Amino acid sequence: MPGVAGAPEPIERHPRAAVTVLCAAGIVVALMQTIIVPLIPQLPTLLHADPGNTSWALTITLLVGAVITPIGGRLGDMYGKRLALIGSMSCVAIGSMVCALSTALVPFLIGRGLQGLGFGTIALGISVMRDIVPPRHLGSSVGTMSASLGVGGALGLPFAASIAQHLSWHALFWACAAAGILGAIGIAITVPESPTRSGGRFDLIGAAGLAAMLVCLLLPLSKGSAWGWTSPLTLGLFAAFIVVGALWSYFERHHANALIDLAVVVERPVLLTNVASVATGFAFYSMQLIPIQLLMAPTSSPNGLGFDMLTASLILAPSGLLMFVFSHISGRLTDAFGPRISLSLGGLVIGTGYIVFIVAIAGPWALNWGLMVTISCLIGAGLGIAYSAMPSLIMRAVRVEQTGEANGVNALMRVVGTSMSAAVVGMILTWSMIAATAPDGQTIAVPSEVGYLWSAGISLGACVIASVVALTIPASRRVVEERV
Repeated sequence: MPGVAGAPEPIERHPRAAVTVLCAAGIVVALMQTIIVPLIPQLPTLLHADPGNTSWALTITLLVGAVITPIGGRLGDMYGKRLALIGSMSCVAIGSMVCALSTALVPFLIGRGLQGLGFGTIALGISVMRDIVPPRHLGSSVGTMSASLGVGGALGLPFAASIAQHLSWHALFWACAAAGILGAIGIAITVPESPTRSGGRFDLIGAAGLAAMLVCLLLPLSKGSAWGWTSPLTLGLFAAFIVVGALWSYFERHHANALIDLAVVVERPVLLTNVASVATGFAFYSMQLIPIQLLMAPTSSPNGLGFDMLTASLILAPSGLLMFVFSHISGRLTDAFGPRISLSLGGLVIGTGYIVFIVAIAGPWALNWGLMVTISCLIGAGLGIAYSAMPSLIMRAVRVEQTGEANGVNALMRVVGTSMSAAVVGMILTWSMIAATAPDGQTIAVPSEVGYLWSAGISLGACVIASVVALTIPASRRVVEERV
């Protein structure tokens, strides 16, 4: 609002408490993806279930999180992002309590599904920041929120391994429940309600269609290696994805209150940003899959370093901290050169990490934990730059009342990328398995050097795609907030 003549301009205050709480909430949600990893080998015994069924503890959270992310963004645009955020954190808390109280598989899976309902927090938090953070601080704040995904992912393994090892697996989920409750309370106290709402009626049919479409895509991607990539179930789900996707797209284009405005999604700045997001998500998750296996492989295997889960997790943890630090640097790069340059540079830095990894595996030097730290830090730095630039590109391309929806779709594209990585890299590493001798004398299967090289090479290709596509993103025709 214009001030009184002669009066000083009002000082825009940075809502630091709200930004801090939102970033902490993002870290809590990101933890939900990795806390289950140390427990997976023990779940059949803990829950008295078949190993093939306990693998759903990871899959169901991914599926629910992918479905709720764009839906949560739309609900936030319509009814208020603060309310949607509180609801997301409450689901994390309730789901964690259900898991903590579970002694059987079915209630445990219900709890993991409820935890997945909190996955929309990061996209919603980014959208809230556009409403409450002064323009000159927006880039760094959004970058920090976006980086919370990597920080939580990196800290999740050592956090889970230490609590499960020294206390109990029930205590791990009680800690998550407490974090979810504190996050909801913190949001209620510090985050103001967004002044802009899109209104309209919620598209239930569109939400159901989106859920069906994502399940038909992500389920065979995550379970295809177990079912068989040419099995009738896998191929049938991929075919159903195409059919449901076509019907859903037709319905959404002709619906007055569509869940997702496809006209915005196919605009070139948004479309290309989402393509780059898929490629970056692929490269991100590959580095979650490859190093931990090398670090924990017995020394009798090619390049195996023989560390336990906790030590291996601590070796990889600095990558999350580098992602956090470079998210701030990304904000400055975006202010100076624009977000597409930041996104492209992030892809190049991630690619550099993969190049070092490939040279270390194929070259004459012995792979060691210090080199693994260097590689993971390079990739963490690149991810911090890239992930921070994506929301800036999206928010420059869409109207204020569409930021929750658009950021939700962009976050979904990252999930699609990680799912593709889990399928492709997981398939390659499984295909390349060779026998090795564990320290206790048992024979175990570990990936071969060829498997690591192919996985890293394909991930390097994804980095190149992300970097090149980012440079082709045109300047948005929409009005961009001026930075003070």
